Amino acid sequence: MSHSILRSLAIGLLATAALHGPAAAADEARLWQRLKAGGHVVVMRHAATTPGVGDPPGFRLGDCATQRNLSPGGRDDAKAAGAAFTRNGVLVGRVLTSRWCRCADTADLAFGRAEPAEMLDSMWQQDDAERNRKVAAVRRHTATYSEPGNLVLVTHDVNIRALTGKSVAQGEMVVAKASADGSLEVLGTLGVPKPAR
Repeated sequence: MSHSILRSLAIGLLATAALHGPAAAADEARLWQRLKAGGHVVVMRHAATTPGVGDPPGFRLGDCATQRNLSPGGRDDAKAAGAAFTRNGVLVGRVLTSRWCRCADTADLAFGRAEPAEMLDSMWQQDDAERNRKVAAVRRHTATYSEPGNLVLVTHDVNIRALTGKSVAQGEMVVAKASADGSLEVLGTLGVPKPAR
């Protein structure tokens, strides 16, 4: 490939990034504004972990030493997420979390509290019947949730895809409104918040 073609491609990519950056920031600002009104569901993927997929052999629920856990950067990201809610004046209602340590730690570091919820436990390597059971349980909960603030669910990528049809990076959040049957209407996604300076 010639130097001029490579240069043109690079300029095009930079131009695309420049256009996408402000638009993405504006979209996120609108989502934070909507969250200030309350009554939304925030489905958050646990923050960044040590490398790996799933959990090591011999994994045991309730024993963090046997699981894939948050990395130091992931712990910082979780704290930054909580700070972003405070900075944007967003009221957090109930915080429910998968019982996996990486999710519970994310919730605790971000919001200072969380309730373990089996319906948010990882669906990784589970059959369709079990996945459907968990999705139905979450939908029953979101359909009847009426407390002040926004409901926060901290869970895993596979669960988020099943609930919202979206795949997000570690620490990212899907913002949604629950319909009468508990299904989630996706309004957009929030990236991993940057620490305040």
